[in-house]
Amino acid sequence: MDSQEFVETVREESSTPLSRLGSSKALYADTEGEMDDDAVVQAAADRAHFAAERFEAWADEASGEVGELFADAAATERDHAETAADERGEYEPGDAPAVVAHLESVSGTAERLGAFVGWALAAGNNADQVVGYFVGQASPRTASTFRAFGDDYDEYVERASDLLAAAADDTDDAVAAAADAIEADYEAYFETLEDLGVNPKPVC
Repeated sequence: MDSQEFVETVREESSTPLSRLGSSKALYADTEGEMDDDAVVQAAADRAHFAAERFEAWADEASGEVGELFADAAATERDHAETAADERGEYEPGDAPAVVAHLESVSGTAERLGAFVGWALAAGNNADQVVGYFVGQASPRTASTFRAFGDDYDEYVERASDLLAAAADDTDDAVAAAADAIEADYEAYFETLEDLGVNPKPVC
């Protein structure tokens, strides 16, 4: 399986969760119903802050190009957290997002690369919603700031899938790990919306 096939397989197997994580309801869940500038920025900063901690730990346990990828991701996510904090004026970390908590239990190089891809795909959807929110708030500068986050997530997906294609003869475990990471994000979305009294499923 080449890198493009890997990403396409992950997207296909997780099409429903990814679709719903790319909806405006996902941002509503991230902010626990508080759709204002501070809450949106806080949620984005938390995603980046806790991801940076996780990838830093993974980088310490990896070597070669895999270690470099996780180290680069950790540094970039720290930059994302600081950038988001600058938009808010101050930042105190909240709770770790469920998807990052899930990543703590992932072991094995292929599995971590797969989970990393899953996390990045979901994070890209989240960034798109943050951009859309600030466009709607007539804040083009802030929207542009978060649009750049999405470019980084695309690069993560490309680098990780290239590494998997080069190193793994069998990518089934990586695909499963990616799907599990996306599912962890989706389950938190689903449960939070139910707690808020919102139907998590689209009305047909």
